[in-house]
Amino acid sequence: MSVVGNEPVAVDPAEGEPSAVATAVPPRRGRGWLVLRRGVAAAGLLACLAFAVGFFVFTDMVGRAERRVNASADAVVALTGGAQRIADAADLLKQGYARRLLISGVNKHTTPAQLAELNPELGELVECCVDLDYRARNTIGNAIETRRWVQQHAFRSLIVVTSNYHMPRSLVELGNVLPETELVPHAVSADRIDTERWWRDPVAAKLLFMEYLKYLVAVARTYVERDPEDSRVAVFVGGRKPVATVPVLR
Repeated sequence: MSVVGNEPVAVDPAEGEPSAVATAVPPRRGRGWLVLRRGVAAAGLLACLAFAVGFFVFTDMVGRAERRVNASADAVVALTGGAQRIADAADLLKQGYARRLLISGVNKHTTPAQLAELNPELGELVECCVDLDYRARNTIGNAIETRRWVQQHAFRSLIVVTSNYHMPRSLVELGNVLPETELVPHAVSADRIDTERWWRDPVAAKLLFMEYLKYLVAVARTYVERDPEDSRVAVFVGGRKPVATVPVLR
């Protein structure tokens, strides 16, 4: 045994020289990978926690969605997807909460007369105060066509009628294209789906989870793009162009 510097090392008896045996020091590269793995794991855990907390906040927001409108607006838009949405929108129009109604996302084969027959609440309103949008294919398309309609009539405030679980995403899309328009939500409870006690119903839980994912995508997409009508991302997210090439309104 001899001393080299301040470190004792083994001496090879045959050659009288220090051998390659030295004090074991953990390689720096190994330490770096360990720190990196721990950092990634911590970031992943925090992301999962934020996602879970966000989901519960989202479900609470849906369950507490305000249904009654306490203030009037220039117009009301009903996003198709449930008969109750149109019925509520028609009632708002009859009660004087708005002057005109847009029903967005109507099937291209449905005539105004057929729509009135399917929704007796509309009655004679179809002839004077209701516009039908046949172009919108999804929620992004609803926003695009609603903007076109709002600008055409110079409306400054709008009551939005859709299902409670669909309302958060609808407000994100409409707020993106109509930043200067006041949006007043009127949420409709989903038929046969208890969104307040969703954990008891697998169908409701799945519906809210999928809507939460769509909501997050909408928030992220609208953060980086301003006009979905010319956005490739909007086409990718929706799986097709958000509006169809048919007459704008009937």
